Amino acid sequence: MFVFPTATRRVAPASLSRAIDHLFNDQALADEPRVPALDVTESDAAYKLSFDLPGLSKDQLKVTVQGRRVSLEAHAAAAEAKEGERVIYRERSTAQYARTVSLPAEVDQATSTAKFENGVLTLTLAKRVPTGATQININ
Repeated sequence: MFVFPTATRRVAPASLSRAIDHLFNDQALADEPRVPALDVTESDAAYKLSFDLPGLSKDQLKVTVQGRRVSLEAHAAAAEAKEGERVIYRERSTAQYARTVSLPAEVDQATSTAKFENGVLTLTLAKRVPTGATQININ
């Protein structure tokens, strides 16, 4: 649902239509990266993050993990016109996605996995076990 502020006077339908088209066709907005929808679940051993990234392939995704911070960047390549063709009109822009998530605990990159299927990137990020923690026997 969109909230569109209007004046108290009656707005002609053509004017409203042009104003809405301007909102959706603004080039500055097209250049901004989109924020993909995200679900996060947690188990004792790992965090599971699922990102919605429709229209992309796994080659267009870049995931980095540093400590407890997970960053995702994705850029879809624009469809090129074939030889002998030229673009006359285009409404579909190339999609760019970016999102950074800070998790409650650090992640072990060596045992973490990623799967991309049907436009959904699922990261299973293993929690890092603190090093040097040992149990002390009580006599």
